[in-house]
Amino acid sequence: MSTFGDHFRVTTYGESHCRSVGCIVDGVPPGMELTEEDIQPQMTRRRPGQSNITTPRDEKDRVLIQSGTEFGVTLGTPIGMVVLNQDQRPKDYGNKTMDLYPRPSHADWTYLEKYGVKASSGGGRSSARETIGRVAAGAIAEKYLRLAYGVEIVAFTSSVGSCHLYPPTAAHPSPSTNPEFLSLLQSIDRKTVDNYLPVRCPDEAASKKMVDYISDFKEREDSIGGTVTCVIRNVPSGLGEPCFDKLEAKLAHAMLSIPATKGFEIGSGFGGCEVPGSIHNDAFVAAADSELPASVLESGAARSGVSRPRLTTKTNYSGGIQGGISNGAPIYFRVGFKPAATIGQEQRTATYDGGSEGVLAAKGRHDPCVVPRAVPIVEAMAALVVMDAVLAQQARHTAKSLLPPLKQTINSGMPAGNGVTEAAL
Repeated sequence: MSTFGDHFRVTTYGESHCRSVGCIVDGVPPGMELTEEDIQPQMTRRRPGQSNITTPRDEKDRVLIQSGTEFGVTLGTPIGMVVLNQDQRPKDYGNKTMDLYPRPSHADWTYLEKYGVKASSGGGRSSARETIGRVAAGAIAEKYLRLAYGVEIVAFTSSVGSCHLYPPTAAHPSPSTNPEFLSLLQSIDRKTVDNYLPVRCPDEAASKKMVDYISDFKEREDSIGGTVTCVIRNVPSGLGEPCFDKLEAKLAHAMLSIPATKGFEIGSGFGGCEVPGSIHNDAFVAAADSELPASVLESGAARSGVSRPRLTTKTNYSGGIQGGISNGAPIYFRVGFKPAATIGQEQRTATYDGGSEGVLAAKGRHDPCVVPRAVPIVEAMAALVVMDAVLAQQARHTAKSLLPPLKQTINSGMPAGNGVTEAAL
């Protein structure tokens, strides 16, 4: 479907070459200052035409808020946002050859099988242009999370093809055991990431290597994939639901819904499978006393009793989530993107009816590597997941707060140092 979320619900609309794309966002808390200026920075980071290694399609992607705010303040009603398509060229796709042949690795054939009809221009709903609505909605979620809890979400390019920011080694099969990587997760911010345009890999040597690598594929009218790493800091503990709606499951769902994604790993990921449990287990230790960020201290969340967890973990191979529920440590994960399906080289394919084979040279403008522009999309989807989990947990805590307190039970409000009573056992 085109709707994501249970409490913070986002519905996107639009095809790659129609008049506009956008979204409806339901569940936005009332009373938050919000204008297009809060949303546009992420739209600009996602837009095409950013460099000579991205698609040359010239879209400014200016977002307009259509509803849900008055005098720059959210009303609690659905927020509608629209972005006009200004440089669409459906004629690039409207030719006899492309009407006969499905493009290799595109959704042309599967959409036709599902609906019995498909958009003739671009990828329709399967196009990454659909993600504009996600990024716009994610910017709203991010602002609330930042003001209420001090949440920070930062993503960056961690590999392009065989070029890695932190290549796997025998000593560090997963970056999660590499002190340099862990230090980066604690300090990295978007301004630093964007200092390494056009690939958004926060290392000068690795960034240059990746640019050259992508440029080589572009010159050969080919494409290449890569990975994006994302970290979410200052996440409240207790987010996520048991069993089927675990927080990492929701994150995986969100990330794998992004066009061109092929893999998701959280914390130590697949590299952690090579580490014994005696090393991999995250030991609990007392959390150091620290104040909430200034933005949180000034917010209603702080006045409602939001505090740092009393415990933290000595290591963070779990990636900030245990049992499907956030433990207060930074959440970090990696998303894999395949090479862009549209390339300039001729490729063999078959007609839609399977009657004959032929050669298709795809037209249209495309990215030789989608990874740099995927960075803000990953951030947006992470924000939507955390926002949805926050609203669910807020509802649970509010409902609990209206009941008389229980005695002799383990609860998050007990003073530090309390033991477990026999009654609780």
